[in-house]
Amino acid sequence: MRPANCGITPEGWPCIGLTALSALVFAFLGWSCLALLLLAACWFSMHFFRDPERVVPQGEGLAVSPADGRIIRIEQRPDPFDPSGEPRQCISIFMNVFNVHVNRSPVECVVEEIRYWPGKFFNAAMDKAATDNERCAYRLRGADGQVWSMVQIAGLVARRIVCRVAEGDALGRGERYGMIRFGSRVDLYLPQGYAAAVQMGEEVFAGQSVLARAR
Repeated sequence: MRPANCGITPEGWPCIGLTALSALVFAFLGWSCLALLLLAACWFSMHFFRDPERVVPQGEGLAVSPADGRIIRIEQRPDPFDPSGEPRQCISIFMNVFNVHVNRSPVECVVEEIRYWPGKFFNAAMDKAATDNERCAYRLRGADGQVWSMVQIAGLVARRIVCRVAEGDALGRGERYGMIRFGSRVDLYLPQGYAAAVQMGEEVFAGQSVLARAR
């Protein structure tokens, strides 16, 4: 049995190392207030960039949450990959600065297409964030042939979307594919035949909470 652990995502080490080193330097110089402030910043960085292991649910017809956070929308929205603008059921997950920000694949799939849009940094909970903010969208072909669309959306504080995959890559259900730094949002567009398994306001965990089920 493998013991549980909570690692640090690679993007976090420069920030953690810089704040820790700065705290030591200021402590050596006798500037205790600055040293304590930077020590607190180091702790926050370690907390923000944590990357815990997750128990991924097994079974057919399940899609797990791609992000930690709170469900803020379950509604029909135009699929970003569909030129006709046909609406699909979309589940939006809002991540605050205290959530784990590592994102995971909702299903076993192949990444068919990735699109990136530069943009603004409105509050990620706002409607216009889905069309005006910086975002990165993924078209995923599930093992059952169904097509999923997933969008990382930068928020008011978030200033960098991290994509760790390329077109043609295969992902397992719950496998890490990227992250967003600081408060942000992830939208998941469900294919036909799937329905939301969550409710508004519910807290979910990436790679662990079942977000949708096949009907």
